[in-house]
Amino acid sequence: MSAAVLQVHGLGKRYRLYASPRERLLALLGWADRAQSHWALKDVSFELQRGQCLGVIGDNGAGKSTLLKLLAGTLQPSHGQLHRVGRVTAILELGAGFHPDFTGRDNLMFGGSFIGLGPSTMLRLFDEIVAFSELGDAIDRPVKTYSSGMAVRLAFALVTAVQPEVLIIDEALSVGDQHFQKKCVQRIEAFRQNGCTVLFCSHSLYHVRQLCDRVLWLDQGQVRGLGDTEAVLAGYETHVRLQDQPQQATGSGNNGARAEPPMGTVAQDWVAGGRRAGLVAAEVIGLDRHSGLELTGSDLVIQVQAASRSDETPSIGVMLEQFQGIGITSVATHAEGAQLTALESKNGFTSWQVTLTFPQLPLHSGHYCLSFYLFDAQGLVVYDEWKDFIEFQWVSPSLTPGLVRLPHQWS
Repeated sequence: MSAAVLQVHGLGKRYRLYASPRERLLALLGWADRAQSHWALKDVSFELQRGQCLGVIGDNGAGKSTLLKLLAGTLQPSHGQLHRVGRVTAILELGAGFHPDFTGRDNLMFGGSFIGLGPSTMLRLFDEIVAFSELGDAIDRPVKTYSSGMAVRLAFALVTAVQPEVLIIDEALSVGDQHFQKKCVQRIEAFRQNGCTVLFCSHSLYHVRQLCDRVLWLDQGQVRGLGDTEAVLAGYETHVRLQDQPQQATGSGNNGARAEPPMGTVAQDWVAGGRRAGLVAAEVIGLDRHSGLELTGSDLVIQVQAASRSDETPSIGVMLEQFQGIGITSVATHAEGAQLTALESKNGFTSWQVTLTFPQLPLHSGHYCLSFYLFDAQGLVVYDEWKDFIEFQWVSPSLTPGLVRLPHQWS
């Protein structure tokens, strides 16, 4: 294995907290220092090899952003050591460094010098950066006239114009429209395939699964998990569910298909909102709503409808879970090569439908729920999600305890 391009040993960041400005002043004057120590990050250690992608997860306030700022060099550690090899690019606060009175063109040239791209390099890359940002003639307008999405597109295009050895990303995919999010994911994935080492901090566990081969779970500033993606995410998802249970105890799902406006109305609303795709309806065939949502028959048959702009075929995902419990299985059309059926085209959108069947449902008796997701064709971007959308009761012919009937044999 190649040498590590990022080494972190016992990294920590401590802040000194004062009860009032007066106590801070007294400490500065050397009269009395009553500061309390707060460790935003403590004893974090890991190594990354060339081409690896590390996902950083955790609750709000867990220390994720602090870690990334330390790695990017915008904060200095209070304890520990870190060693970086090669050029490091950080995407932390997109667009924060732009001057509002200068044009996008001027901001690109100034911003390029800040990230180590000289004037000759910027002139060579300029057209490519503007093309990726899709700003067109707006590049010569003052940045203060830009929407927040336009500023984000320009900033991302700039900081990723040249592939670094290490790329640090903090929730960059939570901003911008769905079309640009897809471009961002594709560029990040291309960097990773070309040997760039990536640190990816996100609350989107779907994107963490898509991009990362290792995951670091931070909890109250300390490492709670570090290892293969699925192993660490399994522990973190259990942690999240335990936190959510008190809030879910009195809640209930939608108990069936969501009532939505006709296709034409949905499409008009999406055009106005700039959306590219969305879920329209989902239902379980044969669900008896007059008997406590009991599933009749031995097959679980699910029908899902969605709509997308006519030039794009989406992908649909379904997750089956134990109610207020754990995930059982998830499937998606893009992962299995399944095709959606086009129903009609109207107002620039096409409506789609797919039917999913779990034959001879191998679950034991219990209360279950279904969540639905809509992705782009490659599964890179989540366009829409209906979580815990349908609840149902299933009474198994078998009285054996447990969760599922696994294929097995006796010998």
